[in-house]
Amino acid sequence: MSTATATTLTSPPVTTASKVSVPVLLVLALLSAIAPFATDLYLPAFPGMVVDLDTTATLVQFTLTAFLVGITLGQLIFGPLSDRFGRMPPLIIGSVLCVAASVVAVFAPTVGVLIIARLVQGLGAAAGMVIGRAIISDVSSGKAAARAFSLMMIVGGVAPVIAPLVGGFLVGPLGWRGILAVILGLSILMLVAIIVVLKESFPQHARHQRRAHINAGNSPFTELRTRKYIGFTATFGFAFAVMMAYISASPFVYQDMMGMSALQYAMCFGMNALALVITSAISAKLAATRSVQALLTGGIAVLTLATIAFALVAVSDAPVIWLAVPLFVAVASLGFVLGNGTSLALETVPHASGLGSAFLGALQFGLAAVVSPLVSLGGTMTVTPLAIVMITCAVIASVSLLVARRGAPARP
Repeated sequence: MSTATATTLTSPPVTTASKVSVPVLLVLALLSAIAPFATDLYLPAFPGMVVDLDTTATLVQFTLTAFLVGITLGQLIFGPLSDRFGRMPPLIIGSVLCVAASVVAVFAPTVGVLIIARLVQGLGAAAGMVIGRAIISDVSSGKAAARAFSLMMIVGGVAPVIAPLVGGFLVGPLGWRGILAVILGLSILMLVAIIVVLKESFPQHARHQRRAHINAGNSPFTELRTRKYIGFTATFGFAFAVMMAYISASPFVYQDMMGMSALQYAMCFGMNALALVITSAISAKLAATRSVQALLTGGIAVLTLATIAFALVAVSDAPVIWLAVPLFVAVASLGFVLGNGTSLALETVPHASGLGSAFLGALQFGLAAVVSPLVSLGGTMTVTPLAIVMITCAVIASVSLLVARRGAPARP
């Protein structure tokens, strides 16, 4: 094999640009936000759905479970497909599927139909999430990719935080079908934006290079088994699980334990979301001049210390209101973790960015589905389960980062 051929087969089959354009970044952020909004926006409408559909709370809960299952499986389907057929065809197919399922969900006559519609809706919405990350990996790398992921997280990362609040305001005037209609509108906007703004980022010649790389005996799964990819992916997944644990338990912590009103809870919740936005923006700016690994390491260190502080406050005689301080710090620290963790994970799989994005996303939502019910095991008047879940996930994220850094060369 000639040197030129060897170089072709071992280099990433993409063209690297210095940065992602603002319109593209906004569309990719929308793609990452659709799923969290579709997950959390209609949560306040659950009681009304039980009455209107003449069903049980358990079956209504299954509409959420079905969506989470769909979005987990969908990422594992559309990620590899985008590596084989390019980014745009699977992305458009998934978005059309999401729109069609959203229409059925709005007019679902029974809870059974709604559950099926939500499953398919999750499958379709997954295409935008998994392929959106792959597109950024196609067109940028290094500091530019880290900056793009951090900016995208300003929308995509905050969406699961603010969606329940928005749903609380909308459920009264619109009802649950109206909220599902809002999700339908967002799905249509997503499809239009994809067609108008996005272009193929993984063209045919790049796919040919990738197939040649595989035919030469280089399995795409080889990159996914590296210490770097596994470590950075686990760092991202378990850090995100800390946020999902906080989101799931926050109504009980702020309202039942701290005695806040719904408005006070909304203000605290919104303040934490704003902190996440600000730190994500700061991280994006610092990524231009600072080490991406250093930013991620700093974020994980603060996250771990914040979860430990939360547990110490919980077992001490301190006023319960002080629990809000480490929660604020923990959520804010994720601005330095989510975007940078995604960038570093996908940079390790240049020949399988779609597949790598699929496993990263599947872990993200799989862990979210696991931790959400765990935080309420002790009832609504204790934070012990929440503290245990948060510390456990933060420590696993820290250990995963150490593993990844041992297998990774120094990053500028």
